[in-house]
Amino acid sequence: MRNNHQKQTSVDVQLSPQVRTRPLEEQTGDNPTEHNSPVPSESSSKLSSPLPGSPGQMVQAQLLQPTSTIHQCQQTDQPPVHASALPGLLTEITNNRFVLGCALFASLGGILFGYDQGVISVTLVMDHFNSRFPQIDPRVSPNGSASFWKGFLTAMIELGAVLGVMLAGFIADKYGRKSAIKIGSMFFILGSIIQTCALDLALLLIGRFVGGIGIGILSMACPMYMSEISPSNIRGALLCLEEFNIVFGIVVAFWITYATRLIESEVSWRLPFGIQLLPAVIILLGLSLLPSSPSWLASRRRYDECLETLATLRQLPVDDQSVRKEWIEIRVNAEFHRDLDRARFGDLPDDSWSLLKIEFQKWADTFSQGCRRRTFVGVGLYFFQQFVGINALIYYSPTLFETLGLDVELRLKMSGIMNMCQLFGVSISFLFIDKVGRRPLLLLGSVMMAICHFSVAILIRQYSSDWAHHQSAGWAGVVFLLLYMVIFGVSWGPIPWAMPSEIFPSSLRAKGVAVSTMSNWINNFIIGLITPPLIEKTHEGAFMFFAFNSLLSWVFVWFFVPETAYRSLE
Repeated sequence: MRNNHQKQTSVDVQLSPQVRTRPLEEQTGDNPTEHNSPVPSESSSKLSSPLPGSPGQMVQAQLLQPTSTIHQCQQTDQPPVHASALPGLLTEITNNRFVLGCALFASLGGILFGYDQGVISVTLVMDHFNSRFPQIDPRVSPNGSASFWKGFLTAMIELGAVLGVMLAGFIADKYGRKSAIKIGSMFFILGSIIQTCALDLALLLIGRFVGGIGIGILSMACPMYMSEISPSNIRGALLCLEEFNIVFGIVVAFWITYATRLIESEVSWRLPFGIQLLPAVIILLGLSLLPSSPSWLASRRRYDECLETLATLRQLPVDDQSVRKEWIEIRVNAEFHRDLDRARFGDLPDDSWSLLKIEFQKWADTFSQGCRRRTFVGVGLYFFQQFVGINALIYYSPTLFETLGLDVELRLKMSGIMNMCQLFGVSISFLFIDKVGRRPLLLLGSVMMAICHFSVAILIRQYSSDWAHHQSAGWAGVVFLLLYMVIFGVSWGPIPWAMPSEIFPSSLRAKGVAVSTMSNWINNFIIGLITPPLIEKTHEGAFMFFAFNSLLSWVFVWFFVPETAYRSLE
């Protein structure tokens, strides 16, 4: 019986430039909000079918003849029915062990981002660090200049990352997702070496800027690569690995610097900076073992290699029906977008000016009428990810805990515990991001985060004048902050990293994800600037501000954010 199926699926498809098969991403137009359920409806499944009479439809008809076999591969587009989320997730991951390994390796880029975020918080208060760079020591620098240099030092990562994201869009399209990850790792290694060996503030600033370029490239390229190699039924869970490793990097960096702060030499801060070289070197050396993105291979017309890569990723033979069905979808989609480019640009000569013209136009296309709403969703997700207060808590948690009346040592310990709570929340999201869907988690997270922020604001307003006699109120505020971190880890932590790669058409995915990720870094930079004066001058006002933004994020998700669970990228 299997031999018969193989014969029927061994047909090779010659897709001409006249192919007019329209993928789902183009047919849904500029309104991605019409699909709110993780389960595709009958109408939406019709939309993803090729047009009548097209080569894609004839091939699909041949593939659909052995209904018992093709039914098995179609199940990847439907939620699995299990008594609970955990057994179903474990079963699906077990069936995709190779993809899991590739995604785990690619998500190491998240560790670099998280570690660099976490390493600076404790380092800034180390005596030997302040002695080496007196410009950031408030005891030495007069007139508040120390605060400026501290903020500028922290912000250099974000500024470098903005440039890195802009470079990543071009590199990922032109040279591939793996090449972008490789170049990002090289920038990060160079930046880490400069930071570790820095003898003055100028070198330290340069090192953080160069490292930020690498982080920006990795923050865009790694999630996109992971989304393009993953089956739709576990894509959300695998993309959670990016956020998990970001938070894991923050936690590891915090506790390493917490331990090394007691070393009576400059090793106390140089060692933590040097340790971040390890995962970057591992990525650089091991990247050659990963397969290329099938979508990118198809965009370069390397169809045979695309088929072989898909078979390797799915751990199935190249003539397996589910592999060939997925390959045909990717191939038809690539030809369709190539037709669009040919219609717009014609047969331009392969010179620098023509390539620059096409590159500029594709960046502009992310804001065109057909893609504007997708870009709005991607940028908005990253905007609210920052403005619901997460990095304000990570960067300035000791100051926030001081507002709640905790002593110095306890502030540092609670900052570390707070990061671990976020890690716990991300672990929970693995179970539900595909089973429940993206929208429900975001909506619930927005409401719960607003409640936590409002509660802390009320406690500060009522009892901050006399914490000594209201210690239980102070600890209640701590509990709400820890609960916030868990909720954020389940919802707004991982999902904005997952969705931009899912909502853009393949021809604009690199540029669209780059624009969305740029929003993350710009808003991260803004939060770093506005949080200190908010805390210093308003106390509870900072939490009211984040509570209001949490409610706005609910409105944004309800009206604009589509459900992408169990939908193929093509």
